[in-house]
Amino acid sequence: MARIALGLEYDGRLFCGWQTQPGGCAVQDALEAALAKVHGAPVATIVAGRTDAGVHALNQVVHFDTINDRPASAWLRGANALLPEGVAVVWTQPVAGEFNARYAALERVYRYVLLNHPVRPALLAGRVGWVHAPLDLAAMTEAAKYIVGEHDFSAFRAAECQAKSPVRELRQIGIVRQGDFIVLQFRANAFLHHQVRNMVGALVWVGLGRRAPDWIKAVLESRDRSQAAATFAADGLYLSEVRYDPAWGLPTAADRSGWAFEGAAGIMPTF
Repeated sequence: MARIALGLEYDGRLFCGWQTQPGGCAVQDALEAALAKVHGAPVATIVAGRTDAGVHALNQVVHFDTINDRPASAWLRGANALLPEGVAVVWTQPVAGEFNARYAALERVYRYVLLNHPVRPALLAGRVGWVHAPLDLAAMTEAAKYIVGEHDFSAFRAAECQAKSPVRELRQIGIVRQGDFIVLQFRANAFLHHQVRNMVGALVWVGLGRRAPDWIKAVLESRDRSQAAATFAADGLYLSEVRYDPAWGLPTAADRSGWAFEGAAGIMPTF
């Protein structure tokens, strides 16, 4: 038996999220069906981070075990020939049997791309969030400092979140503007259900002047979801990277020399 790791990119608008569903509408359903045809037997995948409906991925990481040997090109090209529009395998690699895409991950990086412009997006609809009124980046950056660190993030956690603990280590929030686009980057050991979208909602309220920057500190300390802002739209949210110990030898976001959202769209800066 061999263990294979692979990287995926997908358009979240076309799926009901990562996790398999009875109707077969999830990314996991599409991927496992394609891999099973290449493998000649059922395949069960383990993912680095489950994404919600509408959330995109630039470099999601998955592992699975095989009983039938296949060349690396079969997992890449074969799977891509069978996958539906909006999802593609971008790399594959054999890994040691001890590797686990979820538990070996050191941190996850999400980016939220926000169009801050009076007119709603057309060509980028579903791929970026939108706020029509001007946002104060200085206030948003000040507010972000209050939630960086290891905290109980119950106030930014969805009611249906199944995580055993609400404590997470938020290691970085970066906020930059490029023209009419604002990009927020969140780096943490792991995230709770809807945590990033709920933090974006709170930061947008601060940026709009609805709340002072230190309000977000009071929300965090309240551990009460009802005290925070509404969950922001999934449209502009991207799982941009999952980071592992270099000893595993997996490709990184910087290694990718082909299609990259950063260069193609010009709105995903490197932090």
